[in-house]
Amino acid sequence: MNSSSEMGSAPLAATERLSPRFAALERWPTREAAEALWQEHLAGVAAVQPALGVLAEAAEAAAARLEDSGRLVYVGAGTSGRLGALDGAELPPTFGWPRERLCVLLAGGAAALTQAVENAEDDAAAAEAAVAELHLGTHDVMIGVAASGATPFTLAAVRAAADRGALTVGIANSPGSPLLAAAAHPVLLATGTEAIAGSTRMKAGTAQKVALTMLSTLLMLRLRRVWRGLMIDMDATNEKLRRRAVRMLRERASASEEEAAAAIAAAGGKLRIAALLLAGLDREQAEATLLAAGGDLDRALEGLAR
Repeated sequence: MNSSSEMGSAPLAATERLSPRFAALERWPTREAAEALWQEHLAGVAAVQPALGVLAEAAEAAAARLEDSGRLVYVGAGTSGRLGALDGAELPPTFGWPRERLCVLLAGGAAALTQAVENAEDDAAAAEAAVAELHLGTHDVMIGVAASGATPFTLAAVRAAADRGALTVGIANSPGSPLLAAAAHPVLLATGTEAIAGSTRMKAGTAQKVALTMLSTLLMLRLRRVWRGLMIDMDATNEKLRRRAVRMLRERASASEEEAAAAIAAAGGKLRIAALLLAGLDREQAEATLLAAGGDLDRALEGLAR
């Protein structure tokens, strides 16, 4: 994932160095190799723990920017970019995040999701042009991900976004890297060497996946897109999710299956509104009550109980 042009004459990133422990990994018995690789992934998860405070601060800062408007932008190249794209893609169906407020800048474009695009990660000018096209501003948030923390495409995008007033979060696996210096909220995941030198789809990728999932989930919590531990804003686009929606309201609103299903239908699939319909309001009253409560369903329901 990290090219020689990314590193230039600088010292090798930690993720690029050869681990003496794994110098003859291909000769190990398969079961022993499996055990070692599993341990490496556990270490990747553990590497997130020192960054919990920064992740929490980043989520709170991002929520303040995205409260009423603005876009969430993921940027990266190779494995890091694909992990960012994956995290972003899951936000609309899970949390009802508006698709028009989600952007992914992947070096090499959509084609790079499934295949390597030669030299794309080195194209800083393309990143700057993509940021300019988005017209980012102070209500926007960019999350840049790069194992080395020096990928030209990612670094250029984060710097350009910061210049335009956007909030920036940088996730990198190499201490002291430029991405961490450029981002307002630097998230260091110090995973060190890989079992296969430079293959950051492994331990570094595991840490990135955990950090991205945590960051976006914390952000959605702060934006009140979770209610009593449930995905209150999920997009119920298939039968499994429709059954889940009915079950959610049955459990939390003390309604029968038929009542919950009818409320969801009357609310046009909006579960917050459906919960208020089950509390005795009509559609217009429910929408006005939720608006007055700032979208906070618990607050809206507490107001009805007074």
